[in-house]
Amino acid sequence: MWMYYKEFGIEHSTLMVFIHGGGVSGWMWDKQVEYFRSKFHCLVPDLPEHGKSIHEGHFTIDGAADKIINLINEKSNGKRVIAIGFSLGAQVLIAMIGKKPQLIDFAMINSPLVKKIPFANALTNSMMFAFPLVKYKAFSKIQAKSMYITEDYYDIYYEESCQLTKDSFLRVMKENMSFTIPHKFNTSNSKILVTVGEKERKIMKDSMKEVTNNSSNSKGVILPNIGHGFSLAHPDLFNRVLEEWIENDVNTL
Repeated sequence: MWMYYKEFGIEHSTLMVFIHGGGVSGWMWDKQVEYFRSKFHCLVPDLPEHGKSIHEGHFTIDGAADKIINLINEKSNGKRVIAIGFSLGAQVLIAMIGKKPQLIDFAMINSPLVKKIPFANALTNSMMFAFPLVKYKAFSKIQAKSMYITEDYYDIYYEESCQLTKDSFLRVMKENMSFTIPHKFNTSNSKILVTVGEKERKIMKDSMKEVTNNSSNSKGVILPNIGHGFSLAHPDLFNRVLEEWIENDVNTL
């Protein structure tokens, strides 16, 4: 199946791939692309059943990982690869590293969930009762605010939320809540930075520790006064953290 993506920046430069979270699409990285496109070759895919890939097959974490691996293989031409994932996209990125441990040089993994949620089926079923509320703008605006989505992006967020079907929502939630770190992840030499917001749930902080414990080349950062959505909440800080981390690690190679 085909997957929509956008391409920006300098074709011969290091490849930088941005993988969005669930319920949004590639636009969530606009502030990052605007900043990095003058230095890097940026790729921004829309995951299956999201954004402009809404009709491109059923979403699975493994399937999305395969698609983005194929895209990187097509576009990298031996270049260094930097990959950035948020939430559901962070899980896809972890799956990619597990499948191809030597593919990615730098991975910034933001708010990954890698520990199974207790009573996930009951929780998912309860969320399904609230699903119709996404079409009500009052409810949608509360959701958008909790994700740090600003007014200028609200219309596209609302439009994409209304496109999501119950079946798609259920599939994405089950994939998200059942994901664990793949077996070969710990064989990767990728430089890995894991971030989580101080205001996120304990299971997210425990997940950060799980990821760093499974990689000898990783470090974790808890971001003060931030919830779920670092890149949207503080895009300038996000860009600076990413840039400084890459530059510091490159200088030590």
